[in-house]
Amino acid sequence: MARQFNEAGIASMTLTSDSSDDERFTARKALTSGKIRFIFVVDIYNEGVDIPEINTILFLRPTESLTVFLQQLGRGLRITEDKECLTVLDFVGQANHRYDFESKFKALLGKSSRGIVNEIKNGFPGVPTGCYIQLERRATEFILKNIKESIGTLSGMISRISSFHDSTSLDLSLENFLSYYHMDIREIYGRYSFYRLKERAGIIEDFNEPLEKVMTKAFSRICSINSRKWLEFLISALDDLDSLDVEKLEPEKYRMLMMFHFTVWQKSPGMCGFTDVMDGLIKIRDNSNMFAELLEILRYNLNSIDFVDEPVDLGFESPLYLHCNYTRDQILVAFDYLTPGNVREGVKYIPDKKIDLLFITLNKSEEHYSPSTMYRDYSISDSLFHWQSQSTTSEDSATGQRYVNHSRNGGKIVLFVRENREDMAGASPYTFLGTASYLSHTGSRPMNVVWKLDRPIPARFLAYTNVMVPA
Repeated sequence: MARQFNEAGIASMTLTSDSSDDERFTARKALTSGKIRFIFVVDIYNEGVDIPEINTILFLRPTESLTVFLQQLGRGLRITEDKECLTVLDFVGQANHRYDFESKFKALLGKSSRGIVNEIKNGFPGVPTGCYIQLERRATEFILKNIKESIGTLSGMISRISSFHDSTSLDLSLENFLSYYHMDIREIYGRYSFYRLKERAGIIEDFNEPLEKVMTKAFSRICSINSRKWLEFLISALDDLDSLDVEKLEPEKYRMLMMFHFTVWQKSPGMCGFTDVMDGLIKIRDNSNMFAELLEILRYNLNSIDFVDEPVDLGFESPLYLHCNYTRDQILVAFDYLTPGNVREGVKYIPDKKIDLLFITLNKSEEHYSPSTMYRDYSISDSLFHWQSQSTTSEDSATGQRYVNHSRNGGKIVLFVRENREDMAGASPYTFLGTASYLSHTGSRPMNVVWKLDRPIPARFLAYTNVMVPA
C-alpha cells in the first residue's frame, strides 16, 4: 500500500511490529509535520499511541476483535486545531462478505433498544450526542444484506441469542429477539426450535422432549398463521385445555382445531393412533418447552397482524378469513377434506360444497413444474385475475363447463395464491383471495380464464400478483 501511494505521489511510510523505536519516531514526526501523508501499519498503533493530527483512517484488513477495532478507530478521534472531522474509509467489508458489520456498529452505538437494523434504516438516532454516522444508499443496502445473512447462519443465530440480554438489556423472548433484529419469524425456523437454540447458546439447560422433532417441523408451518380469529381461538383453547369440550365446539371452531391438528401431525387423529383431536393437544402440552414455544409463536403472530381479516361467505361455517395465509393442508381440512396428502394438483373440487379450490403459484421453476404445468397466472388489476387451467381441461369438458357455469349452477370458485413454491422456512403458504366469478375465457387445453374477484386484491399483494403480466 505504501509503495502504491508513493507511486501515486502521496508520500507514505510503513511500520510493523518489527520496526525499531527510531523508525517509529521518525514516521510519527514525518506524519505530524506533513512531510508524509500516510503511515501503513501492521499490528501496532492499537493502544498507547496518541497522534491527535490523524484525520483519516483506512481499514484494510479484517479483525474479529471489537477491542482492536475500537482502538484502531480511536487513533483518529482526538481533537486538534484545524481538524474538522475524522474520515474513516472501510475497504474490508466490500472485499470480505463475511465481515461482521453488525458488531462494529453496535460497538459504536452501545446498548440500543431499537436494534441495529432500525438504527441503520433511521440514520443512527442512537449515536452519542454530537456524533453522526452517514451511509450512502448503496452502502446501506449492502450492510443490511450482510447483517441479514449473518443472522441467518446457525452460529450467528446462537451468538446473538447468547449475547442478547447483555447487548440490549431486554429479556430474551421470541418477540423481543425478532423485533430487535427486525427478522421475519420464518427466518428462525429451519432445523431447530427457538428453545433448542437457547439451549445451544447456554441460556437454558438441556432438555429431552419426545415431540421436539415433530414440533420443530410444525413450527415452520405454524409461524405463517396470521388469521386473527384462528390465533385467538388457539391461544384461548391451549391456555385452558382442561376446560375445552370438543363436542360442544361450533363447527367453525372445530374446523380450526382440526386445521391445527393437521398442521402439527399432518394426518388424521385416527391415523395418529389418537382417540380424538384432544389426544394430540394433550401430548403437545406434556412437552413443556415445546408447548411454551408454541404459545410464544401464536402470541407473536397475533400481535404482528397489520391488516383487517374478514369472513367470506362460502356457504358453510368456514374457518377461513380473507387475505390470511394458509397451507394447502390447512385449506383442504377447512373444507372437511381429511386426506389432504392425496391432493397433488393445483385444483380440487369439493362436490358436497360445490366449490372449486384453485391453488396458484405465480413464480414457477422448471425444477418443480413440468412444461405442462407451467401455467400463466397473474392479476390483471385489483379485481381481475388471469388463470390458466390444467393442460388437459377443454372448454367442452365437465370441468370446463363447471368453471364457465358455476354461478348459475350454485357453485363457487375460490382462489388461493402464493408468490413462490418455497420460502426460507419451507413450503410457502397461500394467501386467501376469496371467491371469484367467471368473466371470460379463451382457448382450450388449457383454458385461459379471467376471473372477477368479489373482493379487490389489497395493494400490498398486487406487487407480486401482477409480476407475470406480459410486457
